[in-house]
Amino acid sequence: MEFVDKAFARRLEAAEEMPQVHIAHALQKQRPELGAEEEEICGGHMVFTEPNSPVGRTVGMGFDGPVSPSDLDRMEEFYRSRGVPAQIDVCPYTSLELVAQLKERGYRLAEFNQVLYRRISTGDPFPVAANGVEFRPARSDEAELWGDVVGRGFRDGQPCPPEFRQMIVPSFQVPHAIPFLAFVDGQLAAGAGGLIIPERRLLALAGAATLPEFRGRGIQTAFLQLRMKLAAEAGCDVAVTVTQGGTTSQHNAERVGFKVAYSKATLIL
Repeated sequence: MEFVDKAFARRLEAAEEMPQVHIAHALQKQRPELGAEEEEICGGHMVFTEPNSPVGRTVGMGFDGPVSPSDLDRMEEFYRSRGVPAQIDVCPYTSLELVAQLKERGYRLAEFNQVLYRRISTGDPFPVAANGVEFRPARSDEAELWGDVVGRGFRDGQPCPPEFRQMIVPSFQVPHAIPFLAFVDGQLAAGAGGLIIPERRLLALAGAATLPEFRGRGIQTAFLQLRMKLAAEAGCDVAVTVTQGGTTSQHNAERVGFKVAYSKATLIL
């Protein structure tokens, strides 16, 4: 069992930090009216995309040193000025001093998640066993198609509202994104996303969903294998996925060798 120390945990946190940073950059170009923004703070980033979006919080703050009250004032003003509450991720490697400051300021628990990782290399077999399913990388002109199938998959097959699709499509369009599509008998069945983070040699897995009528065929496991193979070939040696505890997503990841590194919490002011 590999020991997860603070330095490795900081690397794993980039799996949620850097996708948000890149999405903010994409939205600055595509939808400038939103005012999407990101700023570095205390070794991490604070990100805003749009109100009521799951993308937009502070990640990685405080790993490289102490966080002062003025640092927290700056973070809170970043979000307050944009009309949303401050949110920040903390994990077992976040300093207790920072956690105490957040408690004093009235932050409360918003959600828990599991951070899972797996070492990868080009020597791994990465078997894809999903009979009757065709997989391929999504083309650059298929962002809307990908967003629609992932959105419908997340919504148990219900139509994907335009605003939901607009929220997830930017993750398709960022540098080093690796979106995939799956087809059964020519019918679009599923989509999956991910991001290669070259500076961390890390694959961040996200955005995978299958339409209800095509579930139970091993599509999600195959998506994991395909994205890990591509990332290993690109020089990554770690794959990371963040899931809610006890979910099918966590089960699928553990079946292909992922291990829980730690649980993390998102706190909201």
